[in-house]
Amino acid sequence: MGETSVLIVGTGFGGVGTAIELKRAGFDDFTILESAEEPGGVWRENTYPGAGCDIPSPLYSFSYEPNPDWPKRFSLQADIHAYLNRVVRRYGLEPHIRFGSRVTGAAFDEERGLWRVETAGGETYEAKVFVPAVGQLSRPVQPDIPGQETFKGVSFHSARWDHDVDLRGKKIAVIGTGASAIQFVPELQRQAGELTVFQRTAPYIMAKRDTGYRRWQQRLFRRFPATQLLGRLRVFALTEYATYAMTKSPALLRLLELRAAQLRRKHLKDPALRRKLTPDYSLGCKRVLFTNEYLPALAQHNVAVETRRISAITPSGVLTEDGVEHEADVIVYGTGFAATDFLGEVEVKGLAGKALSDVWKDGARAYLGMTVPGFPNLFCVYGPNTNIGAGSVIYMIERQARYIRQAVEHLSRPGVSYMDVVPEVERTYDEEIQRRLGKTVWTTCASWYRQENGRVSTNWPGLLSEYHRRTKTLDLGDYRTAAPR
Repeated sequence: MGETSVLIVGTGFGGVGTAIELKRAGFDDFTILESAEEPGGVWRENTYPGAGCDIPSPLYSFSYEPNPDWPKRFSLQADIHAYLNRVVRRYGLEPHIRFGSRVTGAAFDEERGLWRVETAGGETYEAKVFVPAVGQLSRPVQPDIPGQETFKGVSFHSARWDHDVDLRGKKIAVIGTGASAIQFVPELQRQAGELTVFQRTAPYIMAKRDTGYRRWQQRLFRRFPATQLLGRLRVFALTEYATYAMTKSPALLRLLELRAAQLRRKHLKDPALRRKLTPDYSLGCKRVLFTNEYLPALAQHNVAVETRRISAITPSGVLTEDGVEHEADVIVYGTGFAATDFLGEVEVKGLAGKALSDVWKDGARAYLGMTVPGFPNLFCVYGPNTNIGAGSVIYMIERQARYIRQAVEHLSRPGVSYMDVVPEVERTYDEEIQRRLGKTVWTTCASWYRQENGRVSTNWPGLLSEYHRRTKTLDLGDYRTAAPR
């Protein structure tokens, strides 16, 4: 049995960022459980062609660990994964990580004020503080389409890319047109004999202002870090503007919609194709996608965009509702992730054996996106309502890590067994968040931001700077504390 003061689950940006915050504060008694054999989270798992980030790297990185050697403004998967591994080494986190440890359950022992955490391998850990940092975009969703098991070709989800498959000259079907698909579709178009993209709803596409960094720029960033900081601040200001548009200003949203329409006119000369790729909802309701290659790829001679509903997968392809079978050698599912299923298959039980899955049956909720009444000393990272419509989630993660570090410091004092957020505090907070979300663009259409019951359990309704302010100082008045028994 392993014993530790703080147990963190996951080695993506959330888990690593929390561990570094503790380490920088001089707190070394923590353990990180990771199901895989190396760090990385989504940047380890998503290796599909063209995988990268749609937030400029100066902002999509830890503020205290700038990287002057980014090869381009919008970095690709391999560079982000390498950065995260380098940060793990730099801060000496390797000795704290237990690889190949998939967490299956966690239960709070009120008598001892400890979390008892179990893994699939039969290991048990005890810790005073439990920090699930498993993210919102880590569990791929396989769509419920009849006949998938009958397909005689090769099929896989984009997050589980099969690199052994030779795609050259093949008939390829892509199901889904989200953030992953707009990156790998252009790559597939260059290899496929025929490529059919099955689209349920058209995404909003914006130009990606990308550029490669030259060596003199990297040397400048290294010698004068303030120059890179200026770039970070500029991107931050732009994302705050976009967030304000989505939460407060339909007029600004309309300006952005006009920019997207201009881009469609530039790349899609066929009026019929342009109509197919014109969204019928307000910009921002679904995730806005940034790319320079997707629209030009769809206009190529070997690509077809199919908007009719899929009725079944057949042994030889995809059947649409009009009775047409679209032959395929390979099917790629770009169908996203279970974003509202925050802790996945981990069974979490709090005071009196209460299951977190029962508390969250109508939608996940947590005070400041981190703490839940009845689950003492549990702090989620990138939890409910901490996703953002624009900007870098790493900014949010750093603020959560700071808050958790303050909680750990308080819990390290003699005479404190656990702290549990006051139900009324959490309820008042959640009512405020949901009321504000009801006035945003995110409630105007169906998307992965929302539960089936309409509740938005993913997104933060304000500016990032507001979240910074509200999480800057842990208010012990928000919590019920207990002494050791």
